[in-house]
Amino acid sequence: MRVPILMYHSVTDRPTAETRALAVRPGDFADQLGHLKDGGFTPLTFADLAAALRYGGSALPERPVVITFDDGYADFHTEALPILDRYGFAATVFVTSGWLDDAGPHAAGRPLDRMLTWGQTKEAAAHGVEVAGHSHSHPQLDQIGDDALREELSRNKALLEDQIGRPVTTMAYPYGYSSARVRRAVATAGYEAACAVNNALLASRHDRFAVPRLTVGRGTTLAKFQAAVAGRGVPVLYARERTLTTGYAVVRRTRRALRQTTSGLQRIGVRP
Repeated sequence: MRVPILMYHSVTDRPTAETRALAVRPGDFADQLGHLKDGGFTPLTFADLAAALRYGGSALPERPVVITFDDGYADFHTEALPILDRYGFAATVFVTSGWLDDAGPHAAGRPLDRMLTWGQTKEAAAHGVEVAGHSHSHPQLDQIGDDALREELSRNKALLEDQIGRPVTTMAYPYGYSSARVRRAVATAGYEAACAVNNALLASRHDRFAVPRLTVGRGTTLAKFQAAVAGRGVPVLYARERTLTTGYAVVRRTRRALRQTTSGLQRIGVRP
């Protein structure tokens, strides 16, 4: 089993400085979906994939692919959704509930661009798009305490389910970061599977709470896209991204260890 799970963010010709690297032009997005259509791929929602995996993947179509979007940018509704509709493709959007444009008293975190409204989110769900979790305020979940972690997961899930009127069974980690502690909390919160990044194709060996995805961004050429979904040379195609991720993971583990040490010293009255 080798399933490409594609990770998109924004689909726009006018990204902000903060979203530019991961913002795919609408024309490029249409070309990518066209390639999937011509190649005989069958798009599934992430929830559909997770359900198939529970039975060993035997129910999967011959060439499955999962198209996912992180954060919940407004251009998912204005740009991506019409193109998905044109091709009749399923997709999953991982929504940060506190970032939504009309989050009101639930607003939290700092959105990087204009975001979906609740009405647009519900419209997407009515189109057959899977609306899934992405935390409430988009923190690095493995860097926050247990109470804050539970709040991020439970509040996000409850708000989404209340608004769209259906169960939310999957989620994606903000920034792709998790840990064994975070994955346990995600399972306890009632999720059945979760996406990371990792830039690899899904294989049987992968944990369903650390499902890998392939990054699709502004610099993803059609040739790279075609090779990636076919599974040709993926480690080489994503060598730069893997190197940066590995290096930053070391930095983040060091920072968390220092914070834990500082907190422990403060609890016993020692000034670090």
